Amino acid sequence: MTSTQSPGRHRQGTAGQARRHRHQARRRRRVAIAAATVLVAVTAAATARYAVGRSAPPAGPVARQDGRIPLPTKAGSYLGVYPDGVPASYTGVRSFGAATRVQPDVVTYYSGWQEPFQASFAATASRSGAVPLVQMNPTGVSIGAIAAGHYDEYLRAYAAAVHRYGHPVILSFGHEMNGYWYSWASGHTAPATFVAAWQHLVNVFRAAGTSNVTWLWTVNVFQSQAGVSSPRAWWPGASYVTWVGLDGYYYTAAARFSSVFGPAIAGIRAWTRKPILIAETSATPAAGQPAKIADLFAGIRLYGLLGFVWFDNDTNQDWRLTSPAAIASFRRSAQLYRRPTP
Repeated sequence: MTSTQSPGRHRQGTAGQARRHRHQARRRRRVAIAAATVLVAVTAAATARYAVGRSAPPAGPVARQDGRIPLPTKAGSYLGVYPDGVPASYTGVRSFGAATRVQPDVVTYYSGWQEPFQASFAATASRSGAVPLVQMNPTGVSIGAIAAGHYDEYLRAYAAAVHRYGHPVILSFGHEMNGYWYSWASGHTAPATFVAAWQHLVNVFRAAGTSNVTWLWTVNVFQSQAGVSSPRAWWPGASYVTWVGLDGYYYTAAARFSSVFGPAIAGIRAWTRKPILIAETSATPAAGQPAKIADLFAGIRLYGLLGFVWFDNDTNQDWRLTSPAAIASFRRSAQLYRRPTP
């Protein structure tokens, strides 16, 4: 993807409502994509600046003396997936692993507002060696009301459930807020209101003693010409963010990691050195999935990012790995990616 929004799922009441709402958002996004594709900017100079060495896969989190459970932050530590069917079923994760011979260590699901923490799914992920990544989506909810504490009963119950779970959880709230396609995002919610809500949510969890959360502040790749601005005004502050998430997709054959993600990485690095995880990404078949997969893995290494989550889902269009060539490319690239550096 060049500069516009991802097809990230958000749930709004029933699954059917979620899919219809998401399809509408995707149609609006694709209009912006057409405007953005002529504006691909290659940032080769910035690339070298952020390159770091590869590391071995994480050995697993160890609780610190203050009780917190930090996740590894070495470059290339994570290879995740968002398949069809989660969190109701883990079958999609297993099918992805069987096809690619990759055991994902991050598994994403999207959570509607006032939906409880899916502890059973999280436990299955943990037993499989993965960390659950939950995207909490406040669709149609007043962000000001969240900031004012009107949903604290729900948030305290959620924090208590995560605390009882006891293993690391990556938690994001209101992803892609610098876009315009969600009710909590630009044009619908003021940045200061979003920041207040984010900080309030984190504070509720801290007050509950829930220390096993990695807070992922997830934004969309940005170019103002496509209506997706810098998320700087939405930044809640370094003390409220553990990692930065970045969503972006390969839509065309001309797309490269440096053009899809490079400008956003350079922009984010202007105000924070927090570790960056590509929280959503995939490539359309028309873009040439095998080549884009290889480019994605190479880009993660070159820019020294935490890793990525592959959007292996058929929302609006089929983003899944389906062709033998794409599956083979993912398998080969993953083997090299997870090979320890001498």
